[in-house]
Amino acid sequence: MQTLTPSALPPRTKSAGLAALIPFVKPYRWHAMGALVLLVCAAFTTLIFPAALRELIDGGIANINNPNAGGQDALAGYFAALLGVALALAVFSSARFYMVSWLGERITADLRQAVYSRVLQQSPQFFENTPTGEVLSRLSADTTLIQTVVGSSLSMGLRNAVMGIGALAMLVWHHPLMMAQVAVGLLLVIAPSVWMGRRVRRLSRASQDRVADASALASEILNAITVVQSFTAQVREGLRFKTATDNAFHAALRRTKARSWLVGFIMSATSAALLWGLYKGTLAVVSGDITAGELGQTVFYVLILAGAFAVLGEVSGDLLRAAGASERLIELLHHTPAVAQPTHPVPLAATPSGATGKGMAVNMNAVQFSYPSRPNTYALDGLTLTVEPGTTTALVGASGAGKTTIIQLLQRFYDAQSGDIKLNGCDIKSLDLTELRQHIGVVPQEPVVFAATAFENILYGRPDASEAEVIAAAKAAHADEFITQLPMGYQTFMGERGVRLSGGQRQRIAIARAILKNAPLLLLDEATSALDTQSEKLVQAALDHAMRDRTTIVVAHRLSTVQRADRIVVLEAGKIIESGTHQSLLAKGGAYAALAQAQFQTESH
Repeated sequence: MQTLTPSALPPRTKSAGLAALIPFVKPYRWHAMGALVLLVCAAFTTLIFPAALRELIDGGIANINNPNAGGQDALAGYFAALLGVALALAVFSSARFYMVSWLGERITADLRQAVYSRVLQQSPQFFENTPTGEVLSRLSADTTLIQTVVGSSLSMGLRNAVMGIGALAMLVWHHPLMMAQVAVGLLLVIAPSVWMGRRVRRLSRASQDRVADASALASEILNAITVVQSFTAQVREGLRFKTATDNAFHAALRRTKARSWLVGFIMSATSAALLWGLYKGTLAVVSGDITAGELGQTVFYVLILAGAFAVLGEVSGDLLRAAGASERLIELLHHTPAVAQPTHPVPLAATPSGATGKGMAVNMNAVQFSYPSRPNTYALDGLTLTVEPGTTTALVGASGAGKTTIIQLLQRFYDAQSGDIKLNGCDIKSLDLTELRQHIGVVPQEPVVFAATAFENILYGRPDASEAEVIAAAKAAHADEFITQLPMGYQTFMGERGVRLSGGQRQRIAIARAILKNAPLLLLDEATSALDTQSEKLVQAALDHAMRDRTTIVVAHRLSTVQRADRIVVLEAGKIIESGTHQSLLAKGGAYAALAQAQFQTESH
C-alpha cells in the first residue's frame, strides 16, 4: 500500500477529474500496463472475429460443394479457427477482468487510506466547518463509486474505445469513401456530447453533495439519539431527513435526466450514421462491388462500432460521476491543516533550564486568541501564565472565561494570534506535533470510550505497554474493581461510546489511560463535573494518583476538587483577575471568595 507525501499529492485543479487519480496508479503502473495489454489483446481478438467470419462465408460456405476448395473439411477448419478466436477472447477477457478489478480495489483502498490519514491530521477548526457525515460520505460513497469506475466502467470504456476505433479503421480501410461520410456524421456527434457531458459532471457533483448532506444529518442525529428521544423529536428529525433525502433525490433526478439525454443522443446519432453506412454497403453487394462475406464482415464491424459507441455513451455518465467524486476527495487531500507542522522541528527539552522539580514548565506570555468561528471575540486577551514543574495549577471561573481554551492551546489544537506558549522553554510552534502531544496526558470532561474491550481502551494511552502495566494503571485509577466484575473482565466489549458503563466508570477508564501514558504534563478538563458524590470520591482518588510527580493543570467548576492545588488562577473574559492558594484567595475576599461562598452554600442546601 502506498503513502502519499504532501509533495506527491495530485495537482489541485478544478478540472482535474479522474486525472487526479494518476498518483495513485503510478505505484502499480506495471499492473496497469498488464491490464492495458490484456485489454488491447481482447479488443484485437474481437476485431479479428469479423475477418474470420468473412473467410468462413467466402471460403467455406460458398465452396462447400467444391472438392478442389476442400469441401466440408475446409468448412470444419474455418469453424475451428472461429472457435480458437472465441477461446482466445475468453482468456484475454477473464485475465483483463481480474487485473482491472485488482487495480480498482487496490487504488480505492489507497485513496481511502490517504484521505482518512489526511483528515486525521486536521485541527478541530476543520471539524467546526465540515460535518463528520460529510467526511464519511466521501470516504464511503465517493470511493465506492471510484472503485466501480476504475474496476469496471473505465475498463469497459477503454475496451470499447479501442474496438470502436479498430472497427472504424477496418471499415475505412475496406470502404474509404462510404465511411468518410459516416466519420463526418460521427464528428458532428462529438461537439454536443462534450457540452452535455460537462453539464452531467456538474450535476453529478451537486448530487453527491446532497447525498453527503443527508449522511451528515443522519450521523449527527444518531450520535445524539438519546437527546432526540428525550425531546420526542423522532418525527421531526424524520421529516428533516426526508427533506434531505428528497433534495438528494431531485439532484440525482436532474443528473439522470441530463445523462439520459446524453446517452439517447449518442446512440441515436451514431446509429443513424452507421445505418447510413450499412445501407451503402448493401447497395454495393447488390451491384456486385463486394462479396457476401465482405458484407457480413462490414455488418459485424458496424455492430461492433455501434455497440462501442452505445457503451461509451453509458460509461461516460459513470466516468463523469467518478470525476465529481474524485474532485470531492482531492479537496480533502489538499486541505491544509490550520495548525501546521514546523519545517524544522526542534526536540523538546527534557527539563527547563535551572529546574529541579519533576514534570514540565509551562509559560504562556501575552497570549491573545479568538476562535475562527468568533474572530471578533477574544477567548484569551493578553493572558500571561507560568506553571512551575511538578506543581498543580487550577483554572476556575465562569463558563466562557477561557479555561478550556488554555487546555486546547497547550495541545496546539489552535494557534494563538499573538503571544507565545513554551514548554520547558521551547516554543510549542517549533515542536513536532507528535512529540508535543506525546508529552501531554489529558482527561477530558466528556471521556471517550471506544467500541473495543476495556483492556484496549486503557492500552490506547500507550500501545506498547504490557498487560501488567495496563492492570496497574487500572488499579491506580480505581477502575480495576469494576472491570474485573464485568462478564469477561478486561476483555469485555465496551459498546459504542462506552454505553455499557456509567459516567464515573467511563471517567476512570480515561484516567487509567492517562496514568498509563505517564506524560510529564497532565491536563484535567472538569474531570469530575458530571459525577455524583460517590463517583467523585473514587475519581478524585484516582486523579490524586495521576497527579503525582508531574505538572498538572486542572479546569474545574467544583471548587472542592481544587482546594489542595498549589495555585488557583481565576479567569474572567480571557484574563487572569486573581491568583493564589485556596486560603489566600478566601482571605483576599475577591472574586474567588465570592464564587466559593456561593457554591459551598448551594452544596450545603
